[in-house]
Amino acid sequence: MTELWTLIQYLILGLVQGITEPIPISSSGHIIIFRNLFGIEAEGLSFEIFVNFASLLAVLIIYRNDIIRLTINAFRYLIKKEEAAKSDFQFIIYLVIATIPVGVIGLLFGDMIGDALSGTNVVGVTLLITAVAIWVIRNLRGRKRDGDLTVKDAVIVGFAQAIAVTPGISRSGASIVASMLVGMKQETALRFSFLLYIPVSLGTTILEVPDFIGTPEFEALLIPNLIAFIAAFIATYFALKWFMNIMAKGNLAYFSYYCVIVGVLVILFL
Repeated sequence: MTELWTLIQYLILGLVQGITEPIPISSSGHIIIFRNLFGIEAEGLSFEIFVNFASLLAVLIIYRNDIIRLTINAFRYLIKKEEAAKSDFQFIIYLVIATIPVGVIGLLFGDMIGDALSGTNVVGVTLLITAVAIWVIRNLRGRKRDGDLTVKDAVIVGFAQAIAVTPGISRSGASIVASMLVGMKQETALRFSFLLYIPVSLGTTILEVPDFIGTPEFEALLIPNLIAFIAAFIATYFALKWFMNIMAKGNLAYFSYYCVIVGVLVILFL
């Protein structure tokens, strides 16, 4: 029964990661909450990064056409100087610029922040902060499309995403909020946010997952970890598809309500 319960716990953790990663309610915060509920002890962010890689694979599949188009047009502009491909080349440059802040902060302070701010009370407060941020942009309707972005926009979104190193601050929420505050259309904000997620997640995976996989704890819990990975992949795919529809309809206020409720409950009872 103990082994079965362990499998169920890791299945739930994988589903929590997958469902909460694409939507603006903080996957890291929810993993901490559910770990606390299950009494699962863990140091650092290695498990989160492992299941986060599963989410990354789902995002790559959903945005594969955008990735292929951007890559082809970037080479077309660099090699043939085709003016029609310039905006896609610039879009990639802006993604690179926006990745720098979280890359620097993550490398220098990521482990320290993860260890120091992984308490449930911190998560409760940061969920409330996420709620306020989402509430502010709930009715915004920007005009900027992919070709209208600027270096300033990329820098602002990049620093907003860097704030999400703090558990309980949603990465997708922070980047989408910043994107909409600088005037992006919902579709552009969503695409920029999740294409920006790719290098960030890939970088942390390359740095952390090899060490995590080589630990005795991973080998002892190989099957539970793989179950969590598969669950996170499947859940992320469908959650992101659902969130795309939510963004198109402009129903972001519901996520604000959710973060307030969960944040208050966590502060009061955990």
